[in-house]
Amino acid sequence: MRPTQAAFPATRLRRLRSTPAIRKLVQETTLTPGDFIWPVFVRDGTGVVEPIASMPGVNRLSVDKVVEAAKEAYSLGIPSICLFPYTDPSLKTEDCAEAWNPDNLSNRATRAIKDAVPEIAVMTDVALDPYNINGHDGFVEDGKIVNDRTVEALVKQALSQAEAGADIIGPSDMMDGRIGALRQALEAEGHENVLLLSYAAKFASAFYGPFRDAVGASGALKGDKKTYQMEPGNSDEAMRLIERDLREGADMVMVKPGMPYLDICRRAKDMFGAPTFAYQVSGEYAMLAGASERGWVDGEKVMLESLTAFKRAGCDGILTYFAPAASKILNG
Repeated sequence: MRPTQAAFPATRLRRLRSTPAIRKLVQETTLTPGDFIWPVFVRDGTGVVEPIASMPGVNRLSVDKVVEAAKEAYSLGIPSICLFPYTDPSLKTEDCAEAWNPDNLSNRATRAIKDAVPEIAVMTDVALDPYNINGHDGFVEDGKIVNDRTVEALVKQALSQAEAGADIIGPSDMMDGRIGALRQALEAEGHENVLLLSYAAKFASAFYGPFRDAVGASGALKGDKKTYQMEPGNSDEAMRLIERDLREGADMVMVKPGMPYLDICRRAKDMFGAPTFAYQVSGEYAMLAGASERGWVDGEKVMLESLTAFKRAGCDGILTYFAPAASKILNG
């Protein structure tokens, strides 16, 4: 017996879920390959594809293989690739001079990609930790990470990356005042069109562990990064940092990590309206990829669901190691 009109509400929301066609018509959040930045790890050598044990399916690549990855990304519709160097331990020093060497790994890879695939945007990382024998993002003096001297070094690093052809520079160091200093230096040196994607709200997180394996930093860090990365419980402070970085000249802002901080992404987008990105970091990736390998979850479904969550939370783009795999599915 059918319910009477009085016994049932006029609105049946299940009608909007009744078929795949209807669900597609009313879908609020759409995910495409154009939403992704693909982080890749570059190392010395030729023809090198070196698996990273703590990140299933992710490899360290020599420059020639990074170029192949950039070609793949472009063919899949991924608009940007982000470079992270695995620096030879012999090049890690107290003064971090390799960071602004015009021929360091990151700069060589940038030039090679721009020569082979000029249409793809190359993003680079600005921080001293890949080059610092102490494992920190800044200079260490008397056991403390010093701010202003570090900012001077970051400017030199960023200028070398801009000279190599980087389209987007991502300061991930969390030093005070670095965005203003970088923007001023880039303008002064004729790089006014280079974008700054600031890691404005980067939290002192336990989710970075596999990344440190990937760049060879595990075991090198002396102490922790809590004097410059954010306290995980703070949200209002994140808004202050984002506001400051936008005021100093950031074009886009980043929240890192991603999934545990979707509330920060939403607040940032609602409050400022600026291009907002999140980094689905190594620990997040490793959890999903590892569970998929063991058959505990449907890998493809949890991958796409997790990436959709970033878009739903207000992100304009996502740095994710899933970029090529997700793009292949989304492209059909």
